[in-house]
Amino acid sequence: MSPDSIGPTLLIASPQMHDAFFEHTLVLLWHHDDEGAIGVVVNRPIEHPLSDVLVLGEGMPDVPSDDKSQVLWGGPVEGDAGTVITMGKVHDDEGWQLACGISVTRSQDALGRLLGEGAPLILCLGYAGWGPGQLDREIEAGGWLYTDIDPQLVFEVPAETRWVTALATLGLTPTTVWMQPISE
Repeated sequence: MSPDSIGPTLLIASPQMHDAFFEHTLVLLWHHDDEGAIGVVVNRPIEHPLSDVLVLGEGMPDVPSDDKSQVLWGGPVEGDAGTVITMGKVHDDEGWQLACGISVTRSQDALGRLLGEGAPLILCLGYAGWGPGQLDREIEAGGWLYTDIDPQLVFEVPAETRWVTALATLGLTPTTVWMQPISE
């Protein structure tokens, strides 16, 4: 698969990436085309429960006291806005349904409905965005690897070990991979 044909995927920061924002990150990338790419970091927990970060408005259900939803730092863009990753369903006008069974939404209405349904969800504050060709160049420079989205990895593996676990899906460890620029 060439970088310009990446569909929804998990981006794995190469061990050689030393960017302050993305070192040792795992990014759920749901959009990538010739106009850019967008995703959220899924392995940087924020030490606040969902009930602390949500502004509950009219029609929004309370967060159950036993809620196990994760709150993560999703990326450096729009840090005060949230993106929800869920195993629940979202309507076409609310977000994206990925083939792997994960849905992504930025809709507050969808969030309220998902909370009411008790759907497993992750709230990511901020997101990662790339301009036209930027992600392709970063992949070609050896900054990123990619693998299929695995809902179990995203929802069940502890956030702190998702990066290493994602590398392992490719048969790699942080010490056995060395990324160099692609020179074709």
